[in-house]
Amino acid sequence: MNATHTNSPDTRLLLGLGADDASTRLAVALAIGTHVRPGFVDALLARCSVEPDFFVRDMLTWALTRYPAEITVPRLLVELRSHVAQARSQALHTLSKIGDGRAWPAITRSLLHDADHEVARAAWRAAVALVPAGEETGLAAELASQLGRGDRDVQLSLTRALVALGEVIVPALNTAMTSDDPAVRVHARATELMLRDPDAGFDSAVDEAQQLVTPTVTKPGSQRADR
Repeated sequence: MNATHTNSPDTRLLLGLGADDASTRLAVALAIGTHVRPGFVDALLARCSVEPDFFVRDMLTWALTRYPAEITVPRLLVELRSHVAQARSQALHTLSKIGDGRAWPAITRSLLHDADHEVARAAWRAAVALVPAGEETGLAAELASQLGRGDRDVQLSLTRALVALGEVIVPALNTAMTSDDPAVRVHARATELMLRDPDAGFDSAVDEAQQLVTPTVTKPGSQRADR
């Protein structure tokens, strides 16, 4: 590689994606999304799988949404099969933002039930964004099968995904409310309350659900807000 090529603007941008300073990486991702060049897609995807900063990851996703779906979607679908959990979760997050229905068949049951909570949360959001008309009831049942999973933030993500589907979730919630697991029953009831009153806070809904279902169940611990 000659010196001119090494110092070209494109090369400097690509190198900047791996800079030590997060603000530099953020600015580089912004620049790549602002000045679209198809040759950057693979570099953006590679960075998504290792980027430690939440805000930089969100900028990487924004940059990818600026590129034609014909270029990005096939590459993102490959990332869904990665052994790296962050690569899967970021690909799902990006697909949910792109909103291309061709990605729907790739939102598999294994992703919706992924053992990694971040992957599963991203899969729930992507599934709700991409589900075709007529398949909402099946998705609702699939999502409802995970009621009671994880801490407060995981449960909030699942509730938001279910509520976004609307009234079709009611039969699945009714089934969950007959579960032998009190945590499942509380989560199902809290989700129903959120469906009826979207402005109700999740914690308040959980408190009310506990009183309705069983006063002995403890709320899941809170760690961070849902993105």
